[in-house]
Amino acid sequence: MLLPADVIADISDAERAVQTLNSTVFRGCEAIARLLLRAEAVASSRIEGLEIGGRRLARADAARAADGSSPDEGAAEVLGNIDAMRAAVDDVARRPRVGVDGIRDIHRALLAGTRDASWAGQVRERQNWIGGSSYNPCRADFVPPPPGEVGALLEDLAEYLESDGHPPLVQAALAHAQFETIHPFADGNGRTGRALIHVVLTRRGLSPRHVPPISLVLATRSQDYVAGLTAYRAAPEDPGGLAEWVAVFAAATTEACGRVAGLTTGLAELRERWREAVGTVRAGSTVAQLLDEVLPQAPVLTVAQLVRLTGRSAQAVNEAVDRLHTAGVLRQTTAGRRNRAFEVDGLIDLITGFERSLASPAGDTAVEPPARPVPRRPGR
Repeated sequence: MLLPADVIADISDAERAVQTLNSTVFRGCEAIARLLLRAEAVASSRIEGLEIGGRRLARADAARAADGSSPDEGAAEVLGNIDAMRAAVDDVARRPRVGVDGIRDIHRALLAGTRDASWAGQVRERQNWIGGSSYNPCRADFVPPPPGEVGALLEDLAEYLESDGHPPLVQAALAHAQFETIHPFADGNGRTGRALIHVVLTRRGLSPRHVPPISLVLATRSQDYVAGLTAYRAAPEDPGGLAEWVAVFAAATTEACGRVAGLTTGLAELRERWREAVGTVRAGSTVAQLLDEVLPQAPVLTVAQLVRLTGRSAQAVNEAVDRLHTAGVLRQTTAGRRNRAFEVDGLIDLITGFERSLASPAGDTAVEPPARPVPRRPGR
């Protein structure tokens, strides 16, 4: 496959941005990676039609960690999607060979425990389509291949995943587009296709720590995304279609990396605000550890979680929590079966603001409104 020089340059720039992100931002800062995965899972739930706010999700996460309870079924489903995506990507990316079974396992993991679990991992046996009427495909936006062709097409895709003839980003772009074109499952294709991007870039070593939120940028620029996929599908008749799609994917990747820089800046400013509120902190103390290492990991935490994450005694953690609570860095709330929990000041607003910015083509919903459903603007 020959690509125009400008597209090759775009690919090179995008891959360099991903490498920089993984070698600097994510090195020693798993909190950022966790926030990104959470934002992607929450936004994906909205793409799939399930509305979950950041605060609601954070409290459900704390309840699950505290006593295993899941009183919020919707939030529990999104949390399961976060865990499933991480587990599926890690598992399949480490396999000697992905194969069709690997693709099916990703789908199975992402749908496990959801209302669609009954067909998890099962390749469709009926014709499906995208858009138009639910009764027939006459006015559909796209009609995937008939069921009888899906098996062979998946085998071909799995074979392509084993190759290294294309740069990692090109392979991720083409694998994603081909998967979405095959649309091999009755439902959950969107989630699985997004996870496949993570698998390819992790497997090829371009993003060993975390993949930037490429799919969220594509979802925001949905017209470009759909046009790119349409061009890709027309490639047999129009050779320029492949280049058009790869260019869209490369641009989304570069933009996603740039957006993450804003999140890291916001987190650094938030930490500085916490430090100013608390005052002088002794190096190596429990308070210092909480401020620098632990609090950015989750917006809502229980004392038991903090004890586990710090490795400190319950007494030391309680004393640190009291100080942080007095300073306003922590606000008391509840999680699960009346477990005492603490919300980290500003962190949910930071995550929500980041998710909103990703949904705005301009990167700021105050400048250009969101192009897809997003959580409400954080309260001031």
